[in-house]
Amino acid sequence: MTTSRRAFGVMAAGAALTAALPGAASAASRHRRGRPFAHDDFRHGLGAWAVELESGGSVTAARGVLDIDVPGGATVWFKERLRGPYIIEYTATAVSAGGANDRVSDLNNFWNATDVRSPHDLFATTRGGTLAEYDYLTTYYVGYGANGNTTTRLRRYVGEAGVRPLVFDRTRPLLTPDEPQRVRIVSAGRKDQWWRDGELVFDYDDPAPYRNGYFAFRTVTSHFKITDFVVSRPSTYSGFTQN
Repeated sequence: MTTSRRAFGVMAAGAALTAALPGAASAASRHRRGRPFAHDDFRHGLGAWAVELESGGSVTAARGVLDIDVPGGATVWFKERLRGPYIIEYTATAVSAGGANDRVSDLNNFWNATDVRSPHDLFATTRGGTLAEYDYLTTYYVGYGANGNTTTRLRRYVGEAGVRPLVFDRTRPLLTPDEPQRVRIVSAGRKDQWWRDGELVFDYDDPAPYRNGYFAFRTVTSHFKITDFVVSRPSTYSGFTQN
């Protein structure tokens, strides 16, 4: 069942108060990575990924790099459904080398995503890469360095057309061109976190959490190189609510 726009507005208002300022990670919210249970070294093609493109472009996985070079919207799904608790980590570089799509913007992520039109199979519904098509997801969404590298936002989609509830809106941190940045996403019970280079950007305590679903890279008119993708169980949960 999806949460209504009004009901979620009440929840988000309270939850946003608990979202930590960038870099304000307490000892209680830190965590350690346990044993990996899924990964991709990007040396064997796109077999583990499903690509949805708005306007074509190039998405390849070879020689240790997932290369996303697109002139429009692109969503690249990890095909394995993930069930929390888990930690996702990867390294991303926004390419700014004069290429046609080398616009430094939009290192975005969906996680714990389900499509309400086909809740038991995300890939049974066809999507073409335009942002509005993802309104039918229940999911968390971070837009890091979005809107021409001017905003960094956390949203909690509720599966309704035209509704993309905003949990938190920031103007930093933003993307640094041609510099690898390490992202860590934590999903553990009611706690969802998004980290960049060891800095806690979003710390969200969701009163009605999405506990499982699919992960994706999402971008628009940009060029990214992704490496070292790994999913693991947390070995510790200090500060996380598990119910």
